Amino acid sequence: MDGATSPSTAKEEAFPWHLGVFDAHCHPTDTVASQDDVPKMKARALVIMSTRYEDQDIVRQFAGRYGVQPETAKTLWDQDDKNCATQLVPSFGWHPWFSYLTYDDSSSSSATAESLDVIHHYRSVLSPSPTDEFISSLPEPRPLSELLHQLRGNLEDFPYALVGEVGIDRSFRLPMHWTLSDRAERNEGLTPGGREGRRLSPYRVQIDHQRKILKAQLHLAGELGRPVSVHGVAAHGILFETLKETWQGHEIAVISKRERKRRTSAANAHASQAVADSLIEKEEKKGSRSKPYPPRICLHSYSGPRDALRQYLEPPIPAMIYFSFSRLVNFSTRSKKAIEVVKAIPDDRILIESDLHSAGDEMDELIEDIVRLVCRIKGWSLIKGVELLATNFREFLFGEQIAD
Repeated sequence: MDGATSPSTAKEEAFPWHLGVFDAHCHPTDTVASQDDVPKMKARALVIMSTRYEDQDIVRQFAGRYGVQPETAKTLWDQDDKNCATQLVPSFGWHPWFSYLTYDDSSSSSATAESLDVIHHYRSVLSPSPTDEFISSLPEPRPLSELLHQLRGNLEDFPYALVGEVGIDRSFRLPMHWTLSDRAERNEGLTPGGREGRRLSPYRVQIDHQRKILKAQLHLAGELGRPVSVHGVAAHGILFETLKETWQGHEIAVISKRERKRRTSAANAHASQAVADSLIEKEEKKGSRSKPYPPRICLHSYSGPRDALRQYLEPPIPAMIYFSFSRLVNFSTRSKKAIEVVKAIPDDRILIESDLHSAGDEMDELIEDIVRLVCRIKGWSLIKGVELLATNFREFLFGEQIAD
């Protein structure tokens, strides 16, 4: 394995946990019992994802115990407090793997709960067309309006909550229905609703349906001014186009060098007018918090090619795009591509994550490992890297909500 990606066996430099280290994406609610391990962790904060109907309330439960509150948020950045308790940032949303469980009732011609043809729904959103036997094993789908109502309520109840995990996945296949042997071997400690070791079926969720569920959640995130954690697998072009559709018509005007020079000359001649224009421009830039696109987007465990970064970093894009990396997804094997991507990402747009499904020591170890790895790839000292990543986390999560 490449030296840049291999775990360090001799960790010659003590890890600076006291500076504040942050996990931008994880799933401890998949193992509910692990919530008792949260207070024992070294990480300063964890962003905990929800993905499906079964875990929305569990994320609320975790956040109710350890969630970031307005009165505790500023303590996240206290570098002198070595005993600062780990806090949780909840994230609510529906993952593309579970998007087939929702039907679109957003138009006047859409089906209602009373008129819904379940067989027609599943045959219209799954590919290839599923058998009657497979459909009979699936739960009754729920309306998109119910999903959005619940999502809005959760976001309003938790002022620092994100939208996530949402996205598009072209490779995922639904698991087969439960067999008697599957149920006999089921781990009762896991939150229901996931694959849990079942064999995979040939059925995938159609991309158009995934896009529809994703865009509805992105628009709500924009309306409430919340950042978003986005999943994208084997769909990098489609995902970018879907995100782009939310900010079309709201791009930032980029001024040419010639125009900037002309404006500078005019400003020198009309200083007082320039000051007035500056104030107006500042107010317009602040604008209303409600937009059709999220203010900040994290592409979690980003697996796209280096060349695709450019489209996300174009100056006219009004949303701030971040890229997070995990040992489990990005560096589980030798990955020259991931190394080149990390090198190419601007220092102020990179985040780290564990993407682990339980809280505790293993999560801390994965967080430390990916921080050390990113620092080696970037050529940062540990102190510089931890401080940069903390600043990026703060900007992504809170934007301008928390003043210095």
